[in-house]
Amino acid sequence: MIETNRIEFKRQLTRDLDIEKEVVAFLNYREGGIIYIGIDDNGKPVENVNIDDDMLQIKNRLRDNILPSPMGLFDVTVEHIDEVPVVRVFVSSGSEKPYYKKLYGLSPKGCFLRVGTSAEPMTQGQIEDLFSHRVRRSLKHIPSPRKDLTFRQLHIYYDSKNLTLNRNFAQNLDLLTDDGRFNYAAYLLADENGMSIKVAKYAGKDRDKLVENHEYGYCSLLKATDGVLERLHIENTVKSTISYPYRTDTPLWNERAVRELVINAIVHNDYFNEVPPKFELFSDRLEITSTGTLPDDMSQEDFFNGVSNPRNKELMRIFRDVELVESLGTGLQRVLKVYGKECFVFMDHFIRVVIPYAWLPNGEDYPDSPDTIQKTIQKTIQKTTRKTIQKTIQKDLSTVQRTMLEYLAAHPKATQKEMARDITIVSLGGVKYNLQVLQKKGWLRRVGPDKGGYWEIIAADL
Repeated sequence: MIETNRIEFKRQLTRDLDIEKEVVAFLNYREGGIIYIGIDDNGKPVENVNIDDDMLQIKNRLRDNILPSPMGLFDVTVEHIDEVPVVRVFVSSGSEKPYYKKLYGLSPKGCFLRVGTSAEPMTQGQIEDLFSHRVRRSLKHIPSPRKDLTFRQLHIYYDSKNLTLNRNFAQNLDLLTDDGRFNYAAYLLADENGMSIKVAKYAGKDRDKLVENHEYGYCSLLKATDGVLERLHIENTVKSTISYPYRTDTPLWNERAVRELVINAIVHNDYFNEVPPKFELFSDRLEITSTGTLPDDMSQEDFFNGVSNPRNKELMRIFRDVELVESLGTGLQRVLKVYGKECFVFMDHFIRVVIPYAWLPNGEDYPDSPDTIQKTIQKTIQKTTRKTIQKTIQKDLSTVQRTMLEYLAAHPKATQKEMARDITIVSLGGVKYNLQVLQKKGWLRRVGPDKGGYWEIIAADL
């Protein structure tokens, strides 16, 4: 790993390290960037015994010392490099440039820009030019259509994550305009509002015959999001194929990838015209359409390369707090690994994602015509499974262990009991033993807790 225009290394966090300057430079840079704390100038990780304290200190310093508020535009996480944990500060490009260090204001001492591999002071001319073009089209600056807002649902979500909202929560979460009124972000997150998100289901491949229409809205956007995710989970029918020595379950779509797409559509939707995202189920595909297109300074190439520029940073910050959004800058790459760029359609005022089903519920076969979207399924669905099987067969593993890896490639969230049930050649005790063997041999690792986590086959990334 080397430093680039989007990657900066710092050996350790000290009082003398001007982390604010580095973050400001990336906020003002059109592509954002990543700062690693715990890597020396040669790109080698350095042991850090105070990693948790460093993460908390970084969050507090960035929150308190940078204006406009960068909350929702950065993410502080741990990343393992050569098995050594280092702090990763992911910074999105901001829409309210120029950002600056609060102590020095809009001056060359306070405003910085990423140039090559360093953070350089901006000239007064650059500062004035950026300020004159500052995008104030933010949910924060639009007053709520209603004044009588309550936030019981928001409190419930924060409480569920052991986070407490005090009496100043509206100000702390950027839910107020500059003159102290509730803003449009507050309106969307309130217990009652006029925004409704629909999940429509059609009988065929077009919109001629609507058979179901589920509505999730007039409530906190967090609750509406959970409603959409639950509905799509119910609709994600699984087809089971039984062949010795185990059963294969194939859902209509990759649940984790679609979850990322649903949340992205809701968080990044352009709400200024009061048009919510929509979710449509056809007989052969799922379509997700969000209002708005890419920012003016972002190309499609930037988008697919992981450049982050959140449209609604207030929503992003809150969705991140309640863990609906994982680490910034990672979700799209997970989607691309499964479905590729072909599923994205960019229009003048909308972005649509088309997810072809892995199999057709009505029993039909996919057409062979090259101009149909179903062609993409051949190179996406279960490609990780196929690669893993090919690599595993070449290794010195037992039949049971090869079968377990093949099964987990298709069912990463499977429990030990489910594995013992579906893989008929191994008992529950054998599952537990061989899981330990596969982890010890470096073929398998557990991501997340026992309940709610998943199995990752390390060979799939080789």
